[in-house]
Amino acid sequence: MAVIHPFSALRPPAEKAKQVSSVPYDVVNSEEAAALAKGNPLSFLHVSRPEIDLPPGTDLYSDAVYRKALENYQKLIAECPLQTEDVPSLYLYRLIMGEHEQIGVVACCSVDEYDQDLIRKHERTRRDKEDDRTRHMMVLQAQTGPVFLTYNARADIDNMALETTITKPLYDFTADDGIQHTIWHVPDAVRFVQAFREVPFLYIADGHHRAASASRARAELKAQSFAHTGDEEYNFFLTVIFPDDQLQILPYNRVVKDLNGKTPADFLAEVKRVFEATENGKPQPDQPKNWSMYLDGRWYGLRLRSDAATAQGLVNSLDVSVLQDRLLDPILGIKDVRTDKRIDFVGGLRGTKELERLVKEGKAAVAFSLHATTVADLLRVSDAGEIMPPKSTWFEPKLRDGLLIHRI
Repeated sequence: MAVIHPFSALRPPAEKAKQVSSVPYDVVNSEEAAALAKGNPLSFLHVSRPEIDLPPGTDLYSDAVYRKALENYQKLIAECPLQTEDVPSLYLYRLIMGEHEQIGVVACCSVDEYDQDLIRKHERTRRDKEDDRTRHMMVLQAQTGPVFLTYNARADIDNMALETTITKPLYDFTADDGIQHTIWHVPDAVRFVQAFREVPFLYIADGHHRAASASRARAELKAQSFAHTGDEEYNFFLTVIFPDDQLQILPYNRVVKDLNGKTPADFLAEVKRVFEATENGKPQPDQPKNWSMYLDGRWYGLRLRSDAATAQGLVNSLDVSVLQDRLLDPILGIKDVRTDKRIDFVGGLRGTKELERLVKEGKAAVAFSLHATTVADLLRVSDAGEIMPPKSTWFEPKLRDGLLIHRI
């Protein structure tokens, strides 16, 4: 059973929601965050990426950065001002990007369920990233960006969501990137709470580091508590929960800076020992078990040769795994994509034109375009208790930070 918990959100007034809301902290670097927040003192990036208000070169994990986060957060509360919902509530959050639409329930979920793997995971987290968000959470005593969860869709929850969307929304705006964000207050939270009790498992789609940090923050606050009951707000973490049939995963492509000491001709010859390589291929493969490679100004279509051994197992047979195990590692010498500085990743809407640009400008020697991982693959791997390879999924559209804050 999935426990969802209404909460008294700290949120901006409707007329300032667009100004306050920001992209997630982890999809932009410091320079990009500074450019997005420029001229907008209400942007939540001043809280989630506070280094943009400190001298260039400031250590991102220094005490000064977290002090600045708290200072900017308190200033935003006072000057926006942010307001606290009168009673614990649930919300609906709709995202529209072009023809794609998805509606999720904004709720707090149980840290206990996360710790017990009733909220299932598919990604390993990095300790340095956990340290950063845990400290950010502890300094602010708040969770400011939601974890993106999914579940096997249910008609009863879909119907309740549609009923709510005919009411007047709290927020409705289109961000500068063209994505429409609409949030409704749920008038009868109990119905949703009861319906989710029939959902056996929730799954993290995106936001593993936020969830892990919420668990660590709970452990610290529980240790500090003199009368822990399990009902404190720190026992829950901020989420938006979408049905699996509404999610959209885009390809997460790869670029490699050099050919591991090989000429383009020698590299291509090695690739052809494992893959059938078709010249003038499509920039984007149109089915699984196919890859596209941009090399020396030309796209090649790749598929494993018929005499190549077939990968076994859920994870090993994923397209990202096959590319890694058959080409990136043995031919290009990329052993660990988490740490190797020779490989980079291009996700989401930036598409194949970005891959071409990086190669043409000499920033990469070769680029690989993949077919998107499916939601079904993600759920199967999660159910098996296995881990997806790094950079397997890129979800679009992205949720915004700063619209609904959970105080802990």
